Amino acid sequence: MIGRVVEVAEDGRHLSVYRGFMVVEENGAEIGRVPLDDIAVLVINAHGVSYTNTLITTLAIHGTAMVVCGNNFRPVAWLWPIEGHHLQAARMAAQLSMPRPLGKRLWKKLVQAKVRQQGAVLEGLGKSSGGFDLLARRVRSGDPDNVEAQAARRYWPLLLGDQFRRDPDGGGINGLLNYGYAILRGATARAVVAAGLHPSLGIHHRNQFNSMALVDDVLEPFRPLIDLAVVRLASEGTESVTAEAKRRLAGTLTWDMHTERGVTPLSGCLSRLAASLVRSIEANQAELELPLEPLPIDIAGHGVP
Repeated sequence: MIGRVVEVAEDGRHLSVYRGFMVVEENGAEIGRVPLDDIAVLVINAHGVSYTNTLITTLAIHGTAMVVCGNNFRPVAWLWPIEGHHLQAARMAAQLSMPRPLGKRLWKKLVQAKVRQQGAVLEGLGKSSGGFDLLARRVRSGDPDNVEAQAARRYWPLLLGDQFRRDPDGGGINGLLNYGYAILRGATARAVVAAGLHPSLGIHHRNQFNSMALVDDVLEPFRPLIDLAVVRLASEGTESVTAEAKRRLAGTLTWDMHTERGVTPLSGCLSRLAASLVRSIEANQAELELPLEPLPIDIAGHGVP
């Protein structure tokens, strides 16, 4: 079963646990409940929300990612379980001692996958792909030429127009992107921790203030799917984070993607990628399980669910 993304966006809500359910109350009266086993990511967007410690510990036991958002839907805090896998200690030790050359080879594959997906999104939307496949082939170990940034400079104007600037602090479409990336980040964090890896120990991202460096590495090839969802919303006249936009962006986790093992939802692809990262670290081989290229969904027909 594919886990659900559950968001609490209204002030005055109280969250607790009762017999396997997360119960939502307002002014002491129950207004809804969700089976805990169904929740993959819990997103807290309201400021006046309270929750019991029992809920927090139960979510951790279930391996549920809890994302707390601040201004403009940007994540400011995360909850992840101390023990996500029975071999966690050994896997984290291997992750910590991973040779730098292996990390560079892994980053090359992630960047190549991201750039190819960007080009496929553009092509699928009937826009010029701008030679993205060629850019992907130019990526070397560790991406010393910063092809990722070169691709981004071509990508955003082609996708959203010359006037668009990607600004995490901006509103409008930037707010939609922030929300979609928050959903993706939460699902990726869950996959990384479930694989027994430490989310702070990145392959490429190494900012000392980023507690989700590895998560930000792993999610890169999937960002273009959020971009695609946002473009679809914008084409329908939605340029703010409405309730319907949130539902549609959360739905990207259920999008089917083609892989070498058949069709798999995006959330399943994240789990497979995290598991393949473990195998790569243990074998000292950069063999990541990534979705097939080009973009493995029917862009024109799939759109946003």
